[in-house]
Amino acid sequence: MTDLPEYEVYAIKYGDHHRNKSENFIFKDPHDGPMPIDFFIWAIVGGGKTYVVDVGFEYEDAKRRERNLTRLPSEGLQMIDIDPAKVEDLIVTHMHYDHCGDLSNFPNARIHLQEREMAYATGRNMCHGPIRHAFNVDYVVDLVRAVYDDRVNFIDGAQEIAPGISVHHIGGHTDGIQSVRVHTRKGWMVLASDATHFYANIAIPNPFPIVYSVGEMLAGYDKLRELAGGEEDKIIPGHDPQKFNMFPAASKKLEGAVLRLDADPIGDLDEVWLRT
Repeated sequence: MTDLPEYEVYAIKYGDHHRNKSENFIFKDPHDGPMPIDFFIWAIVGGGKTYVVDVGFEYEDAKRRERNLTRLPSEGLQMIDIDPAKVEDLIVTHMHYDHCGDLSNFPNARIHLQEREMAYATGRNMCHGPIRHAFNVDYVVDLVRAVYDDRVNFIDGAQEIAPGISVHHIGGHTDGIQSVRVHTRKGWMVLASDATHFYANIAIPNPFPIVYSVGEMLAGYDKLRELAGGEEDKIIPGHDPQKFNMFPAASKKLEGAVLRLDADPIGDLDEVWLRT
């Protein structure tokens, strides 16, 4: 059996939004309080290649939705010497505005997307305002154009993108959301994206309120655990600022901006949950 590559994995923060706990859970806790959300993209580096997971949003949408955008996601990649124009593989976990907006800065990337996510984002569900609120029609059209440019690899379920990197349909948050399983020196890690926004969503469990199917989202938590080999500290939530209490910065100068997820953790998951 060929040894799998051991990839480096980075989480790049590009923005945030101040909010309360009540906005992050379906089932409300009477003890409400601040619970901000961070916006990340991810980079997987190894085997002589770079794979990017999601591309965030840009300034116009940040202003419209009153989100704080620290930098464009593509600019965040440049902080760790990744040229977005040279990225050849881009995994889009789902088509919400904060995961597929900075696409124009990745002109040479082949896009890996669940087929049912494209059907969801362009089909009858978008007739409902509360569902389409989390989408940006211009970003959706950009992905449709990418289809016509022969740049999209449509996936049905699970698929290996490269040795040691695979995507897996999870569902729940959107109809076609997928998570990424990646092999690192610490074993298998799962970039959950918004299959769980926060550590607390999966730990309680209490789903995030933007949801296509509550049942699929709850079942998705079990899928994430299975993909991570039962090690919940190897599941990386999509938006949790607590990641900064779990993992070290990629370098001293990148503190607060870029995390090295395959490095030895600096925090204990049980204590992280208690802080939530």
